[in-house]
Amino acid sequence: MEEIQDKKMIIRIGRNTLSFTVPDPTDKEHPFNHEPYVVKGGISMAANLREALKTARLAAEPVRRVQVMVDTPAMLVPIEQFEEQDIDDLYSYTFAPSPEPRRMLFNVLPDLKAVCIFPVNKDLYGVVSDRYDNVQFIHAMAPMWRHLHQRSFTGHFNKLYACFQAGKVHLFVFQQNRFRFCNVFDASHARDALYFIIYVWKQLRLDAMHDELHMVGDIPEQEQLTDELKQYLEKVYVVNPVADFHLPTAAVVKGMPYDLLTLIVKGR
Repeated sequence: MEEIQDKKMIIRIGRNTLSFTVPDPTDKEHPFNHEPYVVKGGISMAANLREALKTARLAAEPVRRVQVMVDTPAMLVPIEQFEEQDIDDLYSYTFAPSPEPRRMLFNVLPDLKAVCIFPVNKDLYGVVSDRYDNVQFIHAMAPMWRHLHQRSFTGHFNKLYACFQAGKVHLFVFQQNRFRFCNVFDASHARDALYFIIYVWKQLRLDAMHDELHMVGDIPEQEQLTDELKQYLEKVYVVNPVADFHLPTAAVVKGMPYDLLTLIVKGR
């Protein structure tokens, strides 16, 4: 049995989703316990989290460390230009002001020579901080960027990654140890995703015969989108997280976000 001092819990918070996950590396068939929480409309996410911490089964687990994975709009800054005291101003220049009070946080991505800046609702931050002493906030894209960056070194051709989650598609390309391109678009339907993928492909002047497109996450109308993309691109791949992470099929709960699986298996 894993010692309490080594045990951690992951709380993933999306726009309208909330879940608790406790990894258990000693169980090879079920290497983590996952519990989604049904978010109630009409009340804030902070109020939902406060209620979930009282009622969710995994929230009662004795853990020493907590990682809070949040899916909020993020911006990337080159690491050599990053100054912590500037993050509020930088973010405000990039995104529209928010009516909600927020706390600005950041994750350093040393292998990509970048820093990810992102906001967390102040009330939400307070709920977590009041409950736990050892808390680490992680942006949902950070584990995927690091994992897929490592994958990008295989083969000899460029790779465009398309990560789908919460009705959006994150498109990015790596060039050695940096981002060559990174942006996010609204794409809840296959037609929207097709347009943005081809638009970025052409903008970056990628080769339709040799370069590769890799798609991960909750892909809208996956079969249709894949078929349509193959009319324009020769190499289109859908990443299967079970195979990618060598997980037992029974371990993966349907609908689990790819970013959460990445954090569980690969860490931050």
